[in-house]
Amino acid sequence: MALALFQRAGTPVPPSGAPGSDGLDGPASDAALIEGSLADPDGFAGLFDRHADEIHRYAARRLDDASTADDVTAETFLVAFRKRARYDLSRADARPWLYGIASNLISGHRRAETRRLKALARSFRHAPEQAAGFEERSAERVTADRLRPALAAALARLSSAERDLLLLVAWAELTYEEAAEALGIPVGTVRSRLSRTRTKIRRFLDSLEPHA
Repeated sequence: MALALFQRAGTPVPPSGAPGSDGLDGPASDAALIEGSLADPDGFAGLFDRHADEIHRYAARRLDDASTADDVTAETFLVAFRKRARYDLSRADARPWLYGIASNLISGHRRAETRRLKALARSFRHAPEQAAGFEERSAERVTADRLRPALAAALARLSSAERDLLLLVAWAELTYEEAAEALGIPVGTVRSRLSRTRTKIRRFLDSLEPHA
């Protein structure tokens, strides 16, 4: 499926295992693949093969629409291909860069994502067990395969910047440093924004607890 996505977007993809995809000491780093693709554009397929499925899963989770996720994934790698000459080759792992591109593209579907969250939230009925123990789990562990209505309601209340950051950490499992790179913000901003986001979600879920 991954190769078909990129081909649909109009970029030629060579067979997997094309020359130059592996180094003598093991697989080439993402940075090496990108650098090599400057002279041999077909080599960029190695980066696609390595990360497309992961980016697609993230987009599908955010948008809950496989077709739109297909488009976002294909466009992510098209944008990356076009901008590869500006990639910082000192960064061996290109995942944060790719997630940053994907997040920007997902922002074009923000209304659809928000509508989905609100629709899930409307199905919410007072269920304190969903909030119980949330403080121990922390907001970063919003990783159920399907958003529970209570958490959907909480996410719908976040700003787009807060939601992007939270889900890059929770679903894409980026470190704070990687999330900062993906979003183009300082690590300190990541820490403070996540702290505020955790507080917002915790307060909302705490409000669902029955009070004596």
